[in-house]
Amino acid sequence: FATEPVDLQRDALTAAGVDQRHLYSDKASGARDDRAGLKACLDYMNAGDTLVVWKLDRLGRSLPHLLAIVTDLKERGIAFRSLTEQMDTTTPHGELLFSLFGALAQYERALTRERIMAGLAAAKRRGRQGGRPPTIAAEKMQLIVAALSNGASKASVSRTFSVPRSTLTDTLERIGWSAPVKDTP
Repeated sequence: FATEPVDLQRDALTAAGVDQRHLYSDKASGARDDRAGLKACLDYMNAGDTLVVWKLDRLGRSLPHLLAIVTDLKERGIAFRSLTEQMDTTTPHGELLFSLFGALAQYERALTRERIMAGLAAAKRRGRQGGRPPTIAAEKMQLIVAALSNGASKASVSRTFSVPRSTLTDTLERIGWSAPVKDTP
């Protein structure tokens, strides 16, 4: 599998034993995962085949996307080989490299999550609150809760305050409001 310009890559793949009829290429960026040539190549592959690429970044530019493709190939019984990096998943060395890539991708995801959580905490300390703004203003919600606590039905409160019933129900659930328990004689 190769992207344009392909002369050097085609020569290397042919020298590695890839049949000219089974060469696939795309003109789109390797960062995109909706490439027609890549899709055709992956659809053509069957168990027992080996996908040979000139270089890892020809298959996918992001590590998670590359790992997803190679994992899918492995599940389908298809080997993977990269000529430049000398990775071959049919060998113990190639299997180790692939496992290391998986560990690096998992580490990258964990670091990203850690940075996101730190950013959210810093924003919260500065008084910023993320998420969607409340649909019903706090003052209006206090009036609604008071009306409901005095025995008004949700349907009548919805009409009176011009609030859709589903919005009212979701908001009440979000704030943890529950209907007062009626005394039974």
